[in-house]
Amino acid sequence: MLQTLRNAWKVEEIRKKMLFTLFIILLFRLGNAIPVPNIDTALLGQYFTSSLSNTILGLYNVMSGSAFSTGTVFALSIQPYINASIIIQLLTIAIPALERLSKEGGEEGKKKLENITRYSTVAIALLQAYGYYVILSTNSLLAKTGVWSAIVIVATLVAGSCLVMWMGEQITEFGIGNGISVILFAGIIARVPNTFVNMIGNLFSSSATWKTYVVYPLMILGGLAMIVLIVIVTNAERRIPVVYAKRVVGRKSYGGQNTHLPLKVNMSGVLPVIFASSIASLPATVGMFFGKTSESAGGWGTFLRLFNQTSVLYMVIYFLLIIFFSYFYSTIQFNPIEVSNNLMKNGGYIPGFRPGKPTGAFIAKVLNKVTLFGAIYLAIIALVPLIVGAVSPTASNTGISIGGTSLIIVVGVALETVRALEAQLIMRNYKGFLE
Repeated sequence: MLQTLRNAWKVEEIRKKMLFTLFIILLFRLGNAIPVPNIDTALLGQYFTSSLSNTILGLYNVMSGSAFSTGTVFALSIQPYINASIIIQLLTIAIPALERLSKEGGEEGKKKLENITRYSTVAIALLQAYGYYVILSTNSLLAKTGVWSAIVIVATLVAGSCLVMWMGEQITEFGIGNGISVILFAGIIARVPNTFVNMIGNLFSSSATWKTYVVYPLMILGGLAMIVLIVIVTNAERRIPVVYAKRVVGRKSYGGQNTHLPLKVNMSGVLPVIFASSIASLPATVGMFFGKTSESAGGWGTFLRLFNQTSVLYMVIYFLLIIFFSYFYSTIQFNPIEVSNNLMKNGGYIPGFRPGKPTGAFIAKVLNKVTLFGAIYLAIIALVPLIVGAVSPTASNTGISIGGTSLIIVVGVALETVRALEAQLIMRNYKGFLE
C-alpha cells in the first residue's frame, strides 16, 4: 500500500488528483467545526453522551465524524445521500421503469438515476433535519427558539448535506476513488485521535486499575486482528469454473477458453450491519423521542434495558437481523437464473452441469453457502465490540460499540482507494508503453 502511494505520488497527474482529494477532505473537516446557529452545542454534547449513543443516531454520529453530536453544519453528513442511494437501488428492482433505466438506458439512463438520487437526497435531508430540530426542541437544547430559528437550523443542515454530496461527486470526478466512500472514511478516521487520547488519559488517571492495563492492549491487538480478518474476507471470493464452447464463424474461431465466475464472500459489504443496527436500535430511538432512556423508572426503563446494546436479547436480535439482511441483499444483487441464461447465450457452461436450470440451481446453492459464511463473518465483526463493551465497562467508555461497523467501512474504503490508485498507475504504464 505504501509502495503504491509512493509510486502514485511520482506521477504528476495522479499527484494532482490526490492533492485535490485531500483538499476536499480538508474542507469537509472545516465544515465539521462550524456550528449551526441557535443550537446550544454544550448541552447537546452532554445529552448525546447520556441518552443517544445507543440509538441509531450513535451510528450517524460516528459516520459524520462526531458532527451530529456537536451540532455543526455537516451534522447530517453523507447519510441522506446514502439512504437515498439504497432506496433508489431497492426501487430499481421493484419498479419496472427504473429497472429499464438502469439496464437499458445506457449513459443517459444512468444520469437520470443520479438526478433522481440527488432529488431524493434533498427530500430525505429535509426530513432528517426536521427530526434533528424536533429532538433539539423537545429536550431544550436550543439557544434560541421560534419559527425563524427552526427555519435557519433546518435550512443550514440541508444545505450542509447537499454540499457534502457535491464534494463527494467532485472527488469521484476529479480525485481518487469513490467520493462518497472517501468522505465517509474521513469522518470515521477523524474520531481515532480523540479515542486514543481518551485511552491514554484513562491509563494515566488515578482511577486506573490493573484491568485497565490489561483491557486496552487486548483491545488494540483485537482491533488489528479484526483488520486482518476484514482484509482477507473482503478480497476472498469463490470461483466457479466456466468453459466457453469453441465456435467457428467464417475463418475465425471464438471461445474455447476457460475462465471463472467470481462470487464475493462479502457481497453485500457493510449494508446488512447498518440495516440491522437501525432496526435493533429502534426501541431506543423511539424512547428518545419520548424523552425515555434505560435509566428511566417504570415500564419504559425496563423495556429499554431489554434492548440495551449490552443485553443478550439485543445481541441475539442483532445477529439474526445481520444474517437476514445478508441473504436479502445478496438476493437483490445477484440473480443466479439471469447469470445462467447469460452463460447459455454466450456458449458458456459449468463443467458437470447442463446449461439452463441445473446451472442456475448450482450457482444458487454455492451463493447460499458463500452468503452464510459472509453473514457470520459480518455478525462476528459487529458483535465482538458489543461483547467487549458489555464485559468491560472501561472498554465501553471508549465508544467501541459500533467499532466493527466502522472498521469494515474504513478497511473497505482503503482497499478500494488503493485499487483505484493501482488502476491509474497501470493505465499510465500502458500509455507510456504504447507511446
